[in-house]
Amino acid sequence: MKFLEEKIVKALMYLSTALVAAWVVSILWTILSKGWGSMSWEMVSQLPGGGFYIGKEGGFLNAIVGSLYIVGASAVLGLLVSVPVVFYLNVYLRRSSKLGYAARLACDVLFGIPSIVYGAFGFALMVALGMRASLGGGIVVVTLLIIPIFIRSMDEAARGFPREILDTAYSLGATRLQTIGVVLRQIAPGIATATLLSIGRAIGDAAGVMFTAGYTDSIPTSLSQPAATLPLAVFFQLSSPIAEVQNRAYAAAAVLTLIVLVLSVGGRLIMNRFSKNKLQ
Repeated sequence: MKFLEEKIVKALMYLSTALVAAWVVSILWTILSKGWGSMSWEMVSQLPGGGFYIGKEGGFLNAIVGSLYIVGASAVLGLLVSVPVVFYLNVYLRRSSKLGYAARLACDVLFGIPSIVYGAFGFALMVALGMRASLGGGIVVVTLLIIPIFIRSMDEAARGFPREILDTAYSLGATRLQTIGVVLRQIAPGIATATLLSIGRAIGDAAGVMFTAGYTDSIPTSLSQPAATLPLAVFFQLSSPIAEVQNRAYAAAAVLTLIVLVLSVGGRLIMNRFSKNKLQ
């Protein structure tokens, strides 16, 4: 009987793995098969020209650069805000602290809020301040969107850090600032994982940046200018009734997928490197 149960469980595991793999291959095949014909160096190296949205010349370089601007800046700002919060929760506060419980609960709530709500909040704030849709507005909203992801992901890694190591460091006369350095080396893989999750959420966001970053066919040169992003490029082109423009939307989706893939592989390599310093 136990042997039969083991066979059934193993078969279900293989089936689940096969379904996930098939789903990923299906998505990639759909994107590449429809977008490969429109994929060219012109698409990724040129700005939209006259008549681009009716199938004429140009590319979506503006959306690629705009996405990288927003994601890069928001990831840096998110780390600058989140890392001190995580260390305060796990080094300065007790595990049973009510403040820590309330902070984690707040992050869980913020984590579940849809991105369009962040976009609406950012839009209302920008209207109140007399601001227009801009690169800076998109960066701020996306930063607010990914901060809860950063904090909760890194917090889970830090909570798994052995408390005995902290007690040992304190008993040897280490300050809390010096202890933070020890913790940082141990949770570095967790920070890398949190960064990957946050970047994946940020680069794929369309609702939040639609309200705050706007859209433009040019590359922004300042924070006060609007910026295009790849998700919005896919949305606008896929809404066109022209088949050629729709295929370009799939080409933009393929570029977006490739960027996420490169970031994921690079993040894995970084995590493997940092894992060598982790105590077992």
